[in-house]
Amino acid sequence: MLSQNVFPNAFTFSSILKSCPIQPAKLLHGQAIKFGFDAELYVRTCLAGSYAKGGDVVSARKLFDAMPEKSLVSLTAMITCYAKHGMIDEARVLFDGMEERDVICWNVMIDGYAQHGLPNEGLLLFRQMLNAKVRPNEVTVLAVLSACGQIGALETGRWVHSYIENNGIGITLSVGTSLIDMYSKCGSLEDARLIFERISNKDVVAWNSMVVGYAMHGFSQDALRLFKDMCMIGYHPTDITFIGVLNACGHAGLVSEGWKFFFSMKDEYGIEPKVEHYGCMVNLLGRAGQLEEAYELVKNMDIEQDPVLWGTLLGSLQAPWQHCPGRANCGVSSGNWEGVARVRTLMKESGVEKEPGCSSVEVNNKTDIVLHDLEDAQKERSLGVHSEKLALAFGLITTKPGTTIKIVKNLRVCADCHAVTKLISKITGRKIVMRDRNRFHHFVNGSCSCGDYWPSSRRFNVLEYVHTGKCCITHISLSHLRCGSR
Repeated sequence: MLSQNVFPNAFTFSSILKSCPIQPAKLLHGQAIKFGFDAELYVRTCLAGSYAKGGDVVSARKLFDAMPEKSLVSLTAMITCYAKHGMIDEARVLFDGMEERDVICWNVMIDGYAQHGLPNEGLLLFRQMLNAKVRPNEVTVLAVLSACGQIGALETGRWVHSYIENNGIGITLSVGTSLIDMYSKCGSLEDARLIFERISNKDVVAWNSMVVGYAMHGFSQDALRLFKDMCMIGYHPTDITFIGVLNACGHAGLVSEGWKFFFSMKDEYGIEPKVEHYGCMVNLLGRAGQLEEAYELVKNMDIEQDPVLWGTLLGSLQAPWQHCPGRANCGVSSGNWEGVARVRTLMKESGVEKEPGCSSVEVNNKTDIVLHDLEDAQKERSLGVHSEKLALAFGLITTKPGTTIKIVKNLRVCADCHAVTKLISKITGRKIVMRDRNRFHHFVNGSCSCGDYWPSSRRFNVLEYVHTGKCCITHISLSHLRCGSR
């Protein structure tokens, strides 16, 4: 166009910039200044959007602030920029100051909360969106289902599913896959399977969601059978598929099968194992007590090890510590208090913080959260108030007898709480579904779906554990549990 002496106008720049990567956008920005169109509202809005998409938040904000008037499009572009880069508070300030909001800006904020670990805020905003009479679309429900899955808000997820069915959104492939993921993470594997069977045009992502769902719940054989089915049909597995398959092997102690799948990634499917796959193998070998093999695998791997991988290996030495900052507790159980103090000092000096324990339980379509910021092995008395015990107690006194209780914890459930939950399921006749950092535990009549293949180095007989006096149930009398009263 320029070579033929046809000069651009504002429409030229705004059209090109709509789908322009950041480096060409910078060059076009210079051209817009040269031709005198950089001050045009549409051009500046598109420039701000290009900088925002490219991650240059500072430049995007400078252009945005220089606009004499802020359009809905420019506001949405800036909110998207902030939300994409985790600057949720800044995005919310702009969002709250908007005089007019369309479904797109609502979606950006809800998804921003869901993608950056604030699912409760996302669900609250979704309710405000409905109260504002803004009609959700497919993008909205995908973000909301993700938020439901993160906190295990099953009943809210069911309501969204019903809304999808009754308001013309429909179970598309993307929505169906998100429903599978949501139901799996919320503890209803039956519903996840029903959705999976309804999807007629399944792709590998849908298959992956179901394989991972089975593995997450400890139904290892179902996960491996589904993997075999998808391969027989002709679907090519991805790296995500093998994360589900290797986790399934880890939950069932299938060491030889795990090795076969691990080697088949590269040999049969041309997939280079990532650090996540090595982590699955270390977890599998560590649970099975094959620590030397796990160490050799980490030491000789072709890619760079990360702290999480070494933490998984270290955790295998003494179950059931949760994650890297909690590794100092390994010394507690062995009585090495001097070593513990030294490690904790190093953690403090390095700025490493231990994540507080947090459990949530859904009651009457609301998710209540219990926080507990204590070291797992600090004192025996602290075991009685671990967040999952408090969430379980709250669920028992606020739900009807016979109701299934679903709990989500951000860390790995400790051995004491695992034993106590088995006991309470026996006493109350309740089914208790607990999702921790690694998997689901389904407690029914004193037994757990994990088959007590957890933690690897400790096995518990519930009654024996209680009789030793190590088990703490605080503020709940057994007679109250039996009748389900307050």
